[in-house]
Amino acid sequence: MKEKINTNKSKWKKEFAKQKEVQSTLEAIIYSTDDAISVVDEDGLHTIINPAYTRLTGLIEEDVLGKPPTIDIADEGESMHLKVLRTKKPVHGVRMRVGPNRKEVIVNVAPVIVDGVLKGSVAVIHDVSEIEYLNEELKRVKQRVRHLESKYTFEDIVGKSRGMIVAKEQARKAAQTPATVLLQGESGTGKELFAHAIHHLSKRKNQQFIRVNCSALVDTLLESELFGYEGGSFTGAKKTGKKGLFEEANKGTIFLDEIGVMSLNLQAKLLRVLQEKEIVRVGGRSPINVDVRIISATNIDLKNAVKEGRFRDDLYYRLYVIPIYIPPLRERKEDMSLLVNNLIRKLNQDFGRNIKGILPEALNILSSYSWPGNVRELENIIERAVINIKLSEELILPKHIPPLIGLNKVEAIEEKPVISSGPDNLIDYNLDKNSLKKMKDDTERIALINALKAANGDSLKAAKKLGISLRSFYYKIKKYNIKKIYEYK
Repeated sequence: MKEKINTNKSKWKKEFAKQKEVQSTLEAIIYSTDDAISVVDEDGLHTIINPAYTRLTGLIEEDVLGKPPTIDIADEGESMHLKVLRTKKPVHGVRMRVGPNRKEVIVNVAPVIVDGVLKGSVAVIHDVSEIEYLNEELKRVKQRVRHLESKYTFEDIVGKSRGMIVAKEQARKAAQTPATVLLQGESGTGKELFAHAIHHLSKRKNQQFIRVNCSALVDTLLESELFGYEGGSFTGAKKTGKKGLFEEANKGTIFLDEIGVMSLNLQAKLLRVLQEKEIVRVGGRSPINVDVRIISATNIDLKNAVKEGRFRDDLYYRLYVIPIYIPPLRERKEDMSLLVNNLIRKLNQDFGRNIKGILPEALNILSSYSWPGNVRELENIIERAVINIKLSEELILPKHIPPLIGLNKVEAIEEKPVISSGPDNLIDYNLDKNSLKKMKDDTERIALINALKAANGDSLKAAKKLGISLRSFYYKIKKYNIKKIYEYK
């Protein structure tokens, strides 16, 4: 009898230890999650809250544990915990204000039922401001994702230099095939123009042409935009789900600009599109077949990115089927006259002017400049020159051309950028001593620093001042090793 009692005690101890271990594991999981969680028992008294709950509501364990679920409600209203305990049914997406700061949140609450017996309820609380920020980010992203009929042809690509002739010949040949095209070239050289022209000359020209700037959005948004999502796969998702851009571009062309900044996770999904011709929506399991021609573009050295582990080698070789190099403006100075006169014709239409052309002396000034911003920078200079011309004048003269030396992105922030001799700024800017690449890097680095100063260290404001996404801003901060961001506050 005594042995039987001892055996029962031993089993009970093991069972107790097992239950305690399970409880500890569950608490560890709840404590480690970034979602704010509160748990109440069958009597409606709080038993568990996690650190994320404290950060969101401003209430600590002493304020909450052992107390009713109304303790954290800032306004008058029913506790969702009590409602779930009463109905034994979950509730979703309820807006409330909680804590002493009356934080606006969205609450999802579910009953905890064990062996058919109600044991309590668990609530997951989301900060509305974060959701609204993501929605605003999504709206901003959608403005950058353009659904277009291709509006440019090869006739719109100006240039008779050897490099441009070769690039256009390669692009024309590529247009006649379904093969993947990789457009390589510095920023502002006209890669998007080539993508339009290739689509326009292809058999897919009557189908959708979609352009996506991969650096303009964070990974989670880029993934849901490219591949779509199933209903309810994340907070704020439409109940009906949503088609991704690959599905919308079916039978057509998708242009992935700045593909070099895409994360490794998304690179793997893109590789599946290229290999299997199918996508899987976020939160989905069933593959969806897609027939999409992919044209990608980059202004970084993808080979070097592969060596550094920032870009998948298998994806690189899939994209590198038809590589086309678009030369920078400094390598095609013989095209300067054609480009300038083409821009003058366009600006005459836009501004209602009747400018006849450009004086040779003024053209020589443009030809002697290195053009780190390429054709995009040239467009800016000619537009400013046209604005400087009096209505009675018909030619662009040297006096109309704004200063070219030192023209950089900093001027977009303020007319006279402050460049000190500190360690984070450039001094002694000597054209004879700096390679072109170093000049461009230094220019961009100064722009980032001055933007941070102008924004008092606020990265989001600084990114907006520069007209780039926050993700791209952080990428550049890391690239140029600008570590002391908060010193600019």
